[in-house]
Amino acid sequence: MAQLKSVSGFVLYVYDLDKTAAFYETLGFITKKRDATQLSVNMNWFWIDFLLVSAEDKPSFKEEAALANKGSGVYFYLSVDDVDGYHAKLVEAGYKPSSEPKDQPWRNREFVIRDPDGYKLVAFKRK
Repeated sequence: MAQLKSVSGFVLYVYDLDKTAAFYETLGFITKKRDATQLSVNMNWFWIDFLLVSAEDKPSFKEEAALANKGSGVYFYLSVDDVDGYHAKLVEAGYKPSSEPKDQPWRNREFVIRDPDGYKLVAFKRK
């Protein structure tokens, strides 16, 4: 019987590829592909494809991409070696995380940051 092998990546709609590229490169992702309407970044084996909303021709996709609550209820977890140091790096780069590093009851030290389109990312380290 066929079984799930792994989670490999995501596709997200964005409004500005330049801002998205700068943000994810600052996080530590590597740009693998870039053209006028698409950006692909990688971290190890995981990838994220960003598609420019203005280039989308499917009305239902465009409608969903325009929603104000991007990824409502979804958090992308990013494993880091030093949560406080990573937070400081992002602040120094001019980004404003949504929260300060904090120890959580589920044994993570973590903080949340939103990307330029509002998608939520959590930088964490398991304690």
